[in-house]
Amino acid sequence: MRFDQRHLLGIEPLRPDEITTLLDLSDKYVSLNRARDKRSSTLSGLTQINMFFENSTRTQASFELAGKRMGADVMNMSMQASSIKKGETLIDTAMTLNAMHPDLLVVRHPHSGAVDLLAQKVNCAVINAGDGRHEHPTQALLDALTIRRAKGRLHRLSIAICGDIAHSRVARSNIMLLGKMENRIRLVGPATLMPSGVAELGCEVYEDMNEGLKDVDVVMMLRLQKERMDGGFIPSEREYYHRYGLDAEKLARAKPDAIVMHPGPMNRGVEIDGTLADDINRSVIQEQVEMGVAVRMAVMDLLARNLRARPKEVMA
Repeated sequence: MRFDQRHLLGIEPLRPDEITTLLDLSDKYVSLNRARDKRSSTLSGLTQINMFFENSTRTQASFELAGKRMGADVMNMSMQASSIKKGETLIDTAMTLNAMHPDLLVVRHPHSGAVDLLAQKVNCAVINAGDGRHEHPTQALLDALTIRRAKGRLHRLSIAICGDIAHSRVARSNIMLLGKMENRIRLVGPATLMPSGVAELGCEVYEDMNEGLKDVDVVMMLRLQKERMDGGFIPSEREYYHRYGLDAEKLARAKPDAIVMHPGPMNRGVEIDGTLADDINRSVIQEQVEMGVAVRMAVMDLLARNLRARPKEVMA
């Protein structure tokens, strides 16, 4: 198993073979998570600190559960009441963390690049749990695992990523990962929700949902990130749902066996019809949540192996 990364800061540095290694190991953790005894001693003796500067339900719970199942000492730092709120810089926080000697640091931050900066200043392995509009690597990896298990492969598929592309770190990470694995990617949404320089991403771009979904294998819906919007990006939620919300009629344009995905949390009746989201024959949204725990276990496993292999003087 080849995985040479010290941190997981994004999808961009990962080679295709490293992605495959991660997904193969994740499959093993899916089996462990479905067993009666879910415990592993893989991270025994290691300390995992979760630092979420932005609120999170799925990602934080998933990382916490992953660490505990693998035997790590897991600590959640309440960043809403942290010293950062009292004026401490991110660098000072890094120095404080170094004094605690953690082994794995899981960080979500509202500013792009903040997790990378932290990784440069600490002696442990750092995992990016989402930074601004930049990246959300473990979400892209769990999406990839979900697709691979549903479709039997992760290459040469036609995948439509729909909705608020401009504000989505999930979209950015998925575009990179799915591109590395030789898939055909379509971005579907209004021009106001497309990122600048979209033509350089190597994707097909559609403003019409019916055209964009034609004969695709995977339909990946995105949340409207209203908290990151500072203007009139859409006329109204009702109009948005009419044109870009996924319903049975629009899905009929995709292949008959196309799967439906959403990273959550969902705005039912805005991005996706609630009945469709719950359709066990088409929707793999619950599977995405399950795969999230397995992927995060695999990520921490591989980073811990590399951490233990490093010379002790480097870790001091």
